[in-house]
Amino acid sequence: MALDTETRDQLIDMVARFVAERLRPIEAQVAETDAMPDEIVQEMRELGLFGLSIPEEHGGLGLSMEDECLVAVELGRTSPAFRSTFGTNVGIGSQGLVMFGTPEQKAKYLPGIASGEIITSFALTEPEAGSDSAAVQTRAVLDGDAYVLNGTKRYITNANKAHLFTVMARTAPSKPGGGGVSAFLVSRDLPGLSTGKPEKKMGQQGAHITDVNFDNVRVPVENRLGAEGEGFKVAMQVLDRGRLHISAVCVGVAERLIKDCVAYASERKQFGQPIAGFQRIQGMIADMKTEALAARALTLETARKRDAGENVTMEAAAAKYFASEMVGRVADKAVQNFGGAGYTADHGIERLYRDVRIFRIYEGTSQIQQVVIARETLKRGG
Repeated sequence: MALDTETRDQLIDMVARFVAERLRPIEAQVAETDAMPDEIVQEMRELGLFGLSIPEEHGGLGLSMEDECLVAVELGRTSPAFRSTFGTNVGIGSQGLVMFGTPEQKAKYLPGIASGEIITSFALTEPEAGSDSAAVQTRAVLDGDAYVLNGTKRYITNANKAHLFTVMARTAPSKPGGGGVSAFLVSRDLPGLSTGKPEKKMGQQGAHITDVNFDNVRVPVENRLGAEGEGFKVAMQVLDRGRLHISAVCVGVAERLIKDCVAYASERKQFGQPIAGFQRIQGMIADMKTEALAARALTLETARKRDAGENVTMEAAAAKYFASEMVGRVADKAVQNFGGAGYTADHGIERLYRDVRIFRIYEGTSQIQQVVIARETLKRGG
């Protein structure tokens, strides 16, 4: 549901103030401790951030895709680890349930997801199935009134804190590709489910990824999400929305970096004048700004098309591809703009440089986005 202009502006202003007053001051602390303060998580719950995309009838805000993207831009103005705290509840961890869940499944889980009492994860990637997401080998064998799951998922965001997993598992081993994959809602407390230790990562400290192991986990038949064999369809439709959300976050990070660069270049002096007066610096800032504006326009236009009911698989892939590559280039230029100060930890530029690198990998690598864009363009005839 699209908010009226006044309500949307109030929501965006509230998020912007939360980012500026509560999150940015503790960026370095979260990065150093690799932990999210409990009081910050509670404030996120109270602000409704866990339920941005959950329908209103289930306790969420029910934002349209465009409104969600505008909020995500504001969230991008601080360390991406903060957004990751509730990001799976807003995106890949909940949207399969929103799109394909039965009324009973929605009533059981969505209110808790919207409030943040239930943390979600999306378990697709495996040791041998990443970009080739249709090649999942985790098995789900029907045994009476339950499916028995066996296998391992890898690099799963928020898995160490999750209460509910959307799991892709193969129900038809003889059927190759995505047609043999089904989706399941799997509660953390089921016997045989365990998670590994959080991985040490290049960036986004405070946000965690771990393995998820399934050892004869019995999942009730009523927890299957959609029909048997629809798992790949669930995953792809979830990723369309998730890619637009990530695109908007990339825009927010880029806009924050540009603002930081302008402020620094206006104060930092070389050869007797602020470096903002030098054309080489101006050229970098012009490139950064132009690319950020282009990414914003593509992301919001695609969001509006999705809200209108159009198929945006190609456009969402294009937005994610361009925006994630764009913010990498902007972060690199930001380090160059700051010089030695950008390479050290004082200004946080080097931290953001590391943080944004993952955007080109998760929810589909840049190379997978290229495949999707080319395939859809050929299908449409241009």
